[in-house]
Amino acid sequence: MTSHMLSDRVQRIKPSPSTIAGDRAKALKREGKSIANLVVGEPDFDTPAHIREAAHRAIDNGETRYTAGPGTPELRSAISDKLLRENHLEYPIDQITVTNGAKSAVFLAFGAILNPEDEVIIPAPHWVSYPDMAQTFEGVPVVVPCTEDSGFKITASQLEKAITSRTKCLVINSPCNPCGATYTTDDYRELAKVLLGHPRVFILMDDIYEHIRYDDGDIAHLAAVEPALKERVILINGVSKTYAMTGWRIGYLAGSTALVKAVNTLKSQSAGTSCSISQAAALAAYTGPQGFIAETRAIYKARRDEVVTLINAIPGLNCKPPAGAFYVYIRCSGLIGKRRPDNGRLIEDDNDVVMYFLEQAGVALMAGVAYGLSPYFRMSIATSIEVLRDGCARIAKAVEQLAG
Repeated sequence: MTSHMLSDRVQRIKPSPSTIAGDRAKALKREGKSIANLVVGEPDFDTPAHIREAAHRAIDNGETRYTAGPGTPELRSAISDKLLRENHLEYPIDQITVTNGAKSAVFLAFGAILNPEDEVIIPAPHWVSYPDMAQTFEGVPVVVPCTEDSGFKITASQLEKAITSRTKCLVINSPCNPCGATYTTDDYRELAKVLLGHPRVFILMDDIYEHIRYDDGDIAHLAAVEPALKERVILINGVSKTYAMTGWRIGYLAGSTALVKAVNTLKSQSAGTSCSISQAAALAAYTGPQGFIAETRAIYKARRDEVVTLINAIPGLNCKPPAGAFYVYIRCSGLIGKRRPDNGRLIEDDNDVVMYFLEQAGVALMAGVAYGLSPYFRMSIATSIEVLRDGCARIAKAVEQLAG
C-alpha cells in the first residue's frame, strides 16, 4: 500500500513527539547503552495500594463486563462530588462522561465542536498533541507564543488579538505541560473579561496536573471565577497524574448537557466504554485516602528545587522554578552557535541541543520546538533523584566539551 491510498486526515498529522522520544530512549537502552531517560511524562510511583486492591475486588466480583457508555454511575457521582468539593463546580452525572484517559477526552471534545477551518487558540509552550488533534478534525491551530516574562501564560491582550470570527476554542492547560505555568484567580478574571465578549468561543480546560502544584493556595478554575462562562467550559481531567495511574487509562470530560451528549455519541462509535476494572480503581482513587497526593507533591517539589539549582549552575542553560506539573522547561539559547566536539557540527537550534545530549551524554530530553516555543528543552522530574542528578551531571560535562 502506498501513502496516497491513505486519508488526507491521517497524513495531515504527525505521531506524538513525546511518544517517539520515549520509544527512542527505550530502544537505546535495549541496545545496551546507558541512557538517563528524562522524557517520560508519568509518575514513577506505584499506584496506591487501596486503589490496586479495589481493582482486584472488582475482578473477583465479576465486574468485567461493559459498563454504561458514559461510565459507571458510581464513578461519575464520585467525580461530581470531587468537582464540587475541590473546584466549587456543580456538574450532575449526566454532564460527566468517563473516557480512556484525558487524552481521549481532549480528542473527543475537538471532534464534538470543530468544523472545517474553525480556529483553536493554543498558548505556547503547549502539550504536543493539541495542534495535531485540532487538525485531525480540520481545525486550524493558532499557536500564541507566551514568554517567560508572562510566566509562559497567555495574557488578556494576546487573547483579544488572537480571536477572529473563526475562533471556536481556547485551550488552557494549568499546570502546563511542559513548563509548569499555573493560572491564578487573577489570571482567569482578566481572561474572562475578554471571553465574555466572544460568546461563540469554547474554553477547553485541561486540568490533568491540577494537584501537582507547589503553592499552598486554592486551585483556581475559570468556570468558578466567572460562572457565566461555565456553559462554554469543557473540563478535562483524570486520575493518571495525580494518582500514578497512567496505565489505567481513565479520564473524564464535564460540560454542558448538549456537549456531553455529543461526546457520548462519538465515543459510542469509537472507543465505546472504558475498562470496568479501571473505573472501579478510579472510584477508589476519588473516594479513598488522599494522603498520597501531598506525599508525592512534596517529593516532586524537592526534585524540582534541586534540578533547578543544578541546571542553573551550567553555563548556557537557565530555567525558572515551575509552579506546577513535573517538568522543568530549560532555556538553552546560550548553547546555540557552539560546535560539537565529536563531529564539529554547529548547534543551530534546540533540536540540535537535544540530539547532542542524547548522542554525546546519553540523556534523553524533549526539544522545545515540539511544544511550540524555542530555544528550550523539557526535562521530566518524574524519576528518582539519583537519575536526575546523574542526568544533570552528564549534561554539565557535555556542555563543558562544546567549542566556541
